Amino acid sequence: MRRFALLLLLGGCTTLGPDYKRPQMDLPAQYPEPAQPSAQTLAADWWKLYADPTLDGLVASAQTANADVRLAAARVQEAEGALAEARASFFPEVTGSYNYTRSRVSTLASPPVPPGFPVLRPNHTLAASTNFELDFWGRFARGTEAARANLLGADYARDLVQLSLAGAIAQAYFGLRSLDSQLTVLDMTIRNRRDSLEIAQARLDAGLASELDVQQARGALADALVQRRDAERSRTLVEHQIAQLTGRLDLKLAAGELFALPVAPVPPAGLPSSLLERRPDIRQAEESLVAANAQIGIARAAMFPTISLTAQAGAQSAELSDLLTAPARIWSLGFGLALPLFDAGRRQARVEQARARSEQAVAGYQRAVETGFREVADALVNVQQSGESEAELKTRLDAARAALELSTLRYEKGYSPYLEVLDAQRTANDAELAFVRNRQARLAFSVDLMKALGGGWSAPAAR
Repeated sequence: MRRFALLLLLGGCTTLGPDYKRPQMDLPAQYPEPAQPSAQTLAADWWKLYADPTLDGLVASAQTANADVRLAAARVQEAEGALAEARASFFPEVTGSYNYTRSRVSTLASPPVPPGFPVLRPNHTLAASTNFELDFWGRFARGTEAARANLLGADYARDLVQLSLAGAIAQAYFGLRSLDSQLTVLDMTIRNRRDSLEIAQARLDAGLASELDVQQARGALADALVQRRDAERSRTLVEHQIAQLTGRLDLKLAAGELFALPVAPVPPAGLPSSLLERRPDIRQAEESLVAANAQIGIARAAMFPTISLTAQAGAQSAELSDLLTAPARIWSLGFGLALPLFDAGRRQARVEQARARSEQAVAGYQRAVETGFREVADALVNVQQSGESEAELKTRLDAARAALELSTLRYEKGYSPYLEVLDAQRTANDAELAFVRNRQARLAFSVDLMKALGGGWSAPAAR
């Protein structure tokens, strides 16, 4: 028993393969500074910054009902089972069995049956057996390391699905609210163009304008009506998209106001690039690298001898009533050693394959980090530039509204042709829609920033 315990202690004393070390990445220490620094810290539920209960409810519904979230959760459960199975490899598997046989011995066989021995022989066997492989080279340890990394990777993949889903819902919701505001703008445009048509018709009836003015006004009105129909169609399609994302296929959303949504704050100045570690896709890529690194050890361990212990204990008797008595006891102990002698380089080839897969995982991790840094930098620029454009678009909108009012007044007084009114109407309509769409883009870019930073940020510590 002492020797058996010593062998158990020796199991797993050697772990083959390289230990994991995070690859060094040459990244700038900080992201570019935004124009309006903020010291606010964002929590994981960043969508609540927009203070919209409808949006909060949509995201909450999606986190439980969306098919992609449920699929990711099931993969996490599968990875948990794989890790439990890998950990169980360190322990012996004990199998219990009971067998009953009844056989007849030939009386003509050589040697013959001695006199007095029965020809019919019943046999009851009750036994517990085990076959335990010692993890002398760390194959099971590396397998557990890989399974643990796969579990963490699946967990980060679920976080990534939830983050991407919340971002997709928020951006679709902002698109819906933008279309609501565009419909409001187009309704106002339609009213103005109907008024212009009435003015042109009145001037024609009074002999102060030509039929051309009326036809131009009628065409401008029809154009606005077509724009509104297109906006209504787009809103319906976006509503269907949100319904699918949230798992509520009968979803109907009432009209809302885009400009009632607050603009999310930008990150503080000097945000450290180490925040990339928050991103679930980068953490998932790193766990894939950990698992691939562990597979090298598993492949190398297959090149070394396999040491196993076998044991069996139980009872055997001809009569069932004697099965549990002391004379019926049986037992056996065994030791096995298997050493690969020749495999034509098969095991070494598997080691090389594992190393190549590890290099692929390193490249995948590097790509994920570099992509993440670029996405954060792009999002910072988009948020900053769209915010600065809003003031300029507001100036353009005010000028277009004033120009439309003046051109309409001048046309009514007969000082300018109707072509000036048409041009002012088109300019004002475009300015109204551009102002709305820029606000939508600004909100959407803020969502891109939340996603790029892994769901928010923390203010840098004071120095």
